Amino acid sequence: MAFVPFDDRDGWIWFDGDFVPWRETKTHILTHALHYGSSVFEGERMYGGEIFKLTPHSERLKRSANLLDFEIPYSVAEIDAICNETCAKNGLQDCYVRPVAYLGPEQTSVSALNNKVHLAVAVWDWPSYFDPEVKARGLRLEWSKWRRPDPRTAPTTAKAAGLYMICTMSKNTAERNGFADALMLDWRGYVAEATGANVFFVKDGVLHTPKVEHILDGITRQTVIEIAQAKGIEVVVRDILPEELSDFSECFLTGTAVEVTPVAEVGDYRFTPGALSLDLMETYGRLVRRQA
Repeated sequence: MAFVPFDDRDGWIWFDGDFVPWRETKTHILTHALHYGSSVFEGERMYGGEIFKLTPHSERLKRSANLLDFEIPYSVAEIDAICNETCAKNGLQDCYVRPVAYLGPEQTSVSALNNKVHLAVAVWDWPSYFDPEVKARGLRLEWSKWRRPDPRTAPTTAKAAGLYMICTMSKNTAERNGFADALMLDWRGYVAEATGANVFFVKDGVLHTPKVEHILDGITRQTVIEIAQAKGIEVVVRDILPEELSDFSECFLTGTAVEVTPVAEVGDYRFTPGALSLDLMETYGRLVRRQA
């Protein structure tokens, strides 16, 4: 498939109350978010005309902005409606949805008390985050040299743009080295998450996943835990040391973009996409497509 730059596409973007032609949506070079990272966003998926867990996403967008000390001037219900309207305006029934809120260029300094809060929503067709063949075999991950920060140093539970820079650096390095992604530790040395997804492990039919007090509590992660518990599968949420990976038989990632994706390799550790991982992947797929 030919590469199509994201700034050179057909369609409409909802921007501060109006639909603007895709190529004409602009922001000033002195925008505060560009210089100081004052931006929050969401990643959502529409399946068959319905955005999965739309309201929880909109609630998290508002909460992330509050953690970064600004208020989005739209209610959760209004943001929900804007996301749906943007999909309809672009004639899409199955797509990725990206709301983003950020501080504008009125004041270019560390202080941002006079900056306007902007909101935009873009949507686009995006069938699969990873190549389907790669996904079926299980992803190959390497360890990132970067660690998720101490929650005393950054608002780590916010979906804030600036917190993703070390994720970008980690994923770039992983792809250059021939891997699909990278697994990150937290500042203490425990397993945290991949660059844009939460991680689960399987041992003796029990799911193990890291605590989320200091990382993003993914909506897909929450959904998978609900699915597992409904199936009678025990879920243990705890700190996991990297050397414990040798004890696990299966591993998979969860996220809006990756959905539920098996992992075959993390550094020197090997896993086999097994019955439990594949069942959760299939059940999640049915759920989001309203076939459950």
